[in-house]
Amino acid sequence: MISLLSSAFENRISATIVALVLLCLVLAFAASVGETAIPVKTVFDTIANHVWNAGYEVDPIDAGIIWNYRLSRAVVAASCGAALALSGAVLQALLRNSLADPYLLGISAGASTGAVSVAILGVGAGMFGLSVGAFIGSVVAFAFVALLSLQAGRGTSAIILAGIAGAQLFNAVTSFIVTKSASAEEARGIMFWLLGNLSGVRWPDVWLALPITLFGLVVCLWHARSLDAFTFGRDSAASLGVPVRRAYVVLIGVSALMTAVMVSIVGSIGFVGLVIPHAARFFVGTRHGVLLPLSALIGALFLVGADVLSRVIVPGQVLPIGVITALVGAPAFALILCHGRVLR
Repeated sequence: MISLLSSAFENRISATIVALVLLCLVLAFAASVGETAIPVKTVFDTIANHVWNAGYEVDPIDAGIIWNYRLSRAVVAASCGAALALSGAVLQALLRNSLADPYLLGISAGASTGAVSVAILGVGAGMFGLSVGAFIGSVVAFAFVALLSLQAGRGTSAIILAGIAGAQLFNAVTSFIVTKSASAEEARGIMFWLLGNLSGVRWPDVWLALPITLFGLVVCLWHARSLDAFTFGRDSAASLGVPVRRAYVVLIGVSALMTAVMVSIVGSIGFVGLVIPHAARFFVGTRHGVLLPLSALIGALFLVGADVLSRVIVPGQVLPIGVITALVGAPAFALILCHGRVLR
């Protein structure tokens, strides 16, 4: 028995090391790709110079491009992809709905309303920027959905319907503000942000996105057994000793927090939280102790890859990353659906 436990622990450690190495390599590759091609070795030399003061000779321009622009962008993309995929996996288990994703709670719609209120209406009188406005809007939207679902009966159906109602309401408010008050240039800028934009992220965004993602991963993994129990329904989970109400509050709250923070930083990026959990289940099944970290890893790799494509697919132009995730995610979801893995 001890040898079996030791072997399982060693396998998990090995898998974690392999995943971290793979993620580091992908991040280095993403930092080397762009209008100016930079060798991957230069990326590692630049990182070593900044982290350990290694003293490698690196062209100052290349070092500036890597450290100040591309690397921070890649880390935020990885954090965002992992957080959205993790939130999607949690909500699909809690709500027992294959089509649940992080934006089901109305957070993205609320963030859009907050962003346009700051950018177009001047709410806050310049005291805070677009990201803060988006975060406040997402919190308000989540609070609205939570209160509505409590009034409607607290069940999973109530949460889903309240989320749909909240999303429609805040999307309507956003459209009204843009149509009534925005100039053509403001409307274009808001539209670009709403489709997902990593162009403005820097290291301060990393120090927000990365800790939130790691915190969410730890909390969700701590509740992995509870999520396994929720697969069979709330009553079955309660009969197995799961504190249902507390698990709901903690897991939905953490999912909402991760989604709100990521949307406030990069805007609304679709399909990650919907498709990635299904792709992970295709490989490892429904055990959340394995499903959650794999979803986070695939989500991180997917969004980093989508960001690279958004920068190189059209020469001299950066596409909104949400366009890339939709173009890739929709066919991938259709493929998974045709194999019958979504609705089972």
